[in-house]
Amino acid sequence: MNNSKYQSCIQACWECAQACEMCASSCLREEDVKAMARCIELDRDCADICSLAAVLMSRNSELAKEFCALCAKVCRACAEECEKHQMEHCQRCAEACRKCAEECERMAV
Repeated sequence: MNNSKYQSCIQACWECAQACEMCASSCLREEDVKAMARCIELDRDCADICSLAAVLMSRNSELAKEFCALCAKVCRACAEECEKHQMEHCQRCAEACRKCAEECERMAV
């Protein structure tokens, strides 16, 4: 694998991880934190998985494609959850997750 062909996916993963971290932090400051629990959990999982996917692609790991498939799945789940909430941070996160999922799906084939 040549990691230069993964640059757009690597970038999308880093941007998604950042959006998820920001969303989780913002959700923790919401008045009804309990209502945001699933969102926070998925944000944290997605941020971690996106970060690892970016690292694996950067080092040309033989596991990168397989991991990108998992990353896309988690990103889609996170996007679906975030879209349920009207907060701006959730909507931005959902958008970043969808973009990352699309990039990872292209890499996984």
